[in-house]
This record gives sequence, structure tokens and C-alpha cells, in this order.
Amino acid sequence: YTSMFPLKRPCPDLMEHSCEFIGREVNELANIKSAKKRIKVIETKTLRNKMIKSRVKTLVKKVDAAVAAGNKDQALSSLHEAVVAIDKAAAKGVYHKNTASRKVSRIARAVNTMA
Repeated sequence: YTSMFPLKRPCPDLMEHSCEFIGREVNELANIKSAKKRIKVIETKTLRNKMIKSRVKTLVKKVDAAVAAGNKDQALSSLHEAVVAIDKAAAKGVYHKNTASRKVSRIARAVNTMA
């Protein structure tokens, strides 16, 4: 019965790579070679985008932590790293340019309002 209706949740040994499981499930449905290739390409791009977004979030958290601690020097250096990462993400199309600008503006304002 379960072989006729594939599971909608990833199997336990693929929890880390749920995209691969989803791709494999869809890949079984795709019959055309180009459709199978598009699925693989989308998986690769999705993982790349997730990594980039995760890095940006981590860098923004570092800026916020430095601002909360009141460490102006560390906040400025973390701000520079975060801005570079956000700009690269926008250049690669991970973020829309307005989203990137908004993120930079918010963290820069937080650093500039420090005493």
C-alpha cells in the first residue's frame, strides 16, 4: 500500500537532505529527460540558496549580539561582513535588491544608534 502512495515526509536516514528525497519522489513521476534534469538543477540551486541565506542570518545575528552587548568595534566589523554577504546574495539573485537594501538598512541603523 505504501509503495503505491509515496510518503510525504522524508525518511529518517535522509532527514539532513530532505531535498534529495523530495526530488527522488518527483523524479519517479517525471518521464521526460529534461524534466528530470530540471529537478536535479532546482535541488542544487535550492541547497545553495539555503546555505547563502543561513550565512546571512548568522552574520546578522552577530551584529545584533554585538549591538546588544554594546561593543561598537565588534558591531562595526560584523556589520561590514554582513553587508558584504547580503550584497553578494543580492548579486547572485538569492535576495531581491529591495530586500537586501532593507536588511542592510536595519542593521546599519541599529549600529549607528549605539551610544
